[in-house]
Amino acid sequence: MDASRPPFGLPEGITSRRVSPAGVPSPVRVSVILPTYNERGSLALLYPPLARALAGLDAELVVVDDGSPDGTADYAETLTAPVPTRVVRRAGKLGLSSAVLSGFRAAGGDVLVVMDADGSHPPEVVPHLVEAVGAGGAEFALGSRRVPGGSARGFAAYRRLLSAGAALLARPLVSVRDPMSGFFALRRSILSRSPLAPIGYKIGLEVLVKCWPEPVLELPIEFRPRLAGESKLGRGEIGRYLRHVGRLYAWRLAGRRRASSTR
Repeated sequence: MDASRPPFGLPEGITSRRVSPAGVPSPVRVSVILPTYNERGSLALLYPPLARALAGLDAELVVVDDGSPDGTADYAETLTAPVPTRVVRRAGKLGLSSAVLSGFRAAGGDVLVVMDADGSHPPEVVPHLVEAVGAGGAEFALGSRRVPGGSARGFAAYRRLLSAGAALLARPLVSVRDPMSGFFALRRSILSRSPLAPIGYKIGLEVLVKCWPEPVLELPIEFRPRLAGESKLGRGEIGRYLRHVGRLYAWRLAGRRRASSTR
C-alpha cells in the first residue's frame, strides 16, 4: 500500500464512478473535491471557469453528492471533458465534512483541493493553491479572506459576524488568519498523520489541528455570492461547529498530557 494514501476505502453503500474521456492518465496529480447537496444550478455555472482554471494540469473533479433531489449527481456524470469527473453518490444528507473525507478516499490525486460547489470560491485561484503546495513547498495552502488582498463581499452582515465569532473561537488552535475558510489545497501524505473525525462543516480546521501541516501558506481570495441556490448554513451547523471546536480543544489538551507523561 502507498504510505502516502489514507488506509481506507469507500464505506459500504457509497459508490464512486469516474467519467472520463479516452486516454486520460490515472492516477492524476490533482483532485478537486466538490461536496454537493442540491447544487445542480451552481455546478453548471462553476464547471466552465473551473475547467479553464485547470487547463494544463493533470487534474480530475471529485463530486461528492449527498443524495441531492435536484439531480446534481446525474448532471455531474455528464461532465466528461475537458476535465474528467469522478462522482461519489451518498445515500442521504450526511454532512459536508464527511463528504470531503469520502472525496479524499475516492480521489486519485497527490494534491487534494477542497472548494465549495456554489461558486463562492474563485476557481481561478485553484492553480495558485496547487502551485503553493507543489513548487511553493507548502504542505497546506489556504484561500484566505483575511490576508491583504482578500475580501468577503459574498457574506451578508450577519454571516460576517458569525464567521468572525467562529474564527475567534478557533484562533488559539491554529496560527492562520482565516481558520474558517473551506477553500484549500493539501498534500495527500499529511492525512496519514492522524485519524480525522470532524463534526459539521469545518474539515479544513480539523486537518490544520490534527495533521499539523508545515508550512502553511495563505493566499488572498475574494469570497463571492453563491451562483445559484440557497445557503445550507443553519442553527444545526452552528451547533455542530461548537461541538467540533470543543472536541479539538480536548484533543489538543489530551496530546499535551501525553507529551508531558513521556518526558
